[in-house]
Amino acid sequence: MNITPDKTPPGHHRVGCVSFLNSKPLIDPLVGRSDVDIRFAVPSALLPLIESGSVSTALLSVVDYQACSQDLFLVPAGMIGCDGPTLTVRIFSRVPPEQMKVLHGDTDSHTSVVLARLILRESFHRDIPLVPHSAHEGDHRGGPETMLLIGDKVVNAAPDPVEYPFQLDLGDEWKKLTGLPFVFAMWMMRRDSVDRELARTLAQAREQGASMTERLLDRYCEEKRWPRELARRYFTVYLKYEVTPQARRGLEEFYRRAAGAGLLACRRAPVFLD
Repeated sequence: MNITPDKTPPGHHRVGCVSFLNSKPLIDPLVGRSDVDIRFAVPSALLPLIESGSVSTALLSVVDYQACSQDLFLVPAGMIGCDGPTLTVRIFSRVPPEQMKVLHGDTDSHTSVVLARLILRESFHRDIPLVPHSAHEGDHRGGPETMLLIGDKVVNAAPDPVEYPFQLDLGDEWKKLTGLPFVFAMWMMRRDSVDRELARTLAQAREQGASMTERLLDRYCEEKRWPRELARRYFTVYLKYEVTPQARRGLEEFYRRAAGAGLLACRRAPVFLD
């Protein structure tokens, strides 16, 4: 469903975004602009920012579209998604998926937790409970039997593969299950603060970010402790930033399957600001 509301008076833009490497092509062109204030936070901390009005727009996990107490528009100016392996959303396990009993979930991402449980249920017939688990760098020895990790730590602080020989890339598993791309996060805007100028600015930033790969690698590889060639493939092969019709279908399919499995209360249909 697409709605084109009236434009609200333009003002100073307040935007929330994750600080992971995966967000840089979307947000880095906006850093330093005098008309944009950016609040960086882990995915799970962005929802309170938009609910409180601290920001009008945020790169939210798609689960938060359903959980938010405020009505939102999905802004197809940019997303963080994949069409196959995602590299940085993975389950690490000491036992095969068919033997998993409990999933210790990285608390940084709401969407990844729901996707992990959905994949285990539909692809491996494992309806297992989730135990919140905050993973710290290098803190995996003697850790839980099975855990979900997301973000930069999957690359720069991954568990020893000898200790955790079984891995599931959730983007890859979703592609096998549905044949569709997966959307982890998308720009979302409060309906009471519609700012079409900001929506255009975010779309322009995504287009600009697509041509900034080498500059982003220069700026962030050392800081984030990523191997340069791996980061290049991450930006240009693994990650998808454009909200295509197939990506929209993937989002709708995720909502349908997650609601059907009782893993997500879907309170609203996807409504895009087009």
